[in-house]
Amino acid sequence: MVQTPPTPHTLYPETDGLPMAENTVQYRWIVRLVSNLRRLFANQNVFVAGDLFWYPVQVEAPPVPVQAPDAMVVFGRPGGDRKSYKQWEEDNIAPQVVFEILSPSNSRNEMMAKQRFYQKYGVLEMFFYDPESRDFWGFVRGSEGEEFRFITPLNLPWSSPLLQIRFEWLGEDLAVFYPNGEPFQDPEEVMEERDRIQQERDRAFAKLQELGIDPNQL
Repeated sequence: MVQTPPTPHTLYPETDGLPMAENTVQYRWIVRLVSNLRRLFANQNVFVAGDLFWYPVQVEAPPVPVQAPDAMVVFGRPGGDRKSYKQWEEDNIAPQVVFEILSPSNSRNEMMAKQRFYQKYGVLEMFFYDPESRDFWGFVRGSEGEEFRFITPLNLPWSSPLLQIRFEWLGEDLAVFYPNGEPFQDPEEVMEERDRIQQERDRAFAKLQELGIDPNQL
């Protein structure tokens, strides 16, 4: 029987057909990380993605090394849309930072396999968080080939050397902060804050107009 040789499409699929998250808490955390990291690195040469297949090496036949981090950050690559991250098409630059948000179905063996994959293929910082158990840990190294430093809740508050974002406990949950101390917010919270600021600005303009002052001349 003659076997059909694998094609790029079959070797490097762009989706596994599974949902991005198993529950709303996990989904909210993924969206929060991706949206705030994109905001942090807006207009910079940094690619941020969530639940995107990363293929670190090109192969001719299965098995194909692949992972889809819940969030990943790649310094040195432009933003924009991609169907997958094929490293050999991206100046061979590996994601430097990855995040995994655990769901109840994730096993310890699965997370250990992810850690080994990320270590093998050049990740410098990897962070894992289970919103249900409040379990957080990470591994950080300064450059590929160096030993990883293990980050635990005992290290918090703690700032990522590459991202400069800070992790700390806020009540009983993990919180993430921008380098300027602003907390990571969900997209809807950002929109609500923008609406509030715009409403305050509109009221201020209306008050100036009542006083006979043209706001545009200030």
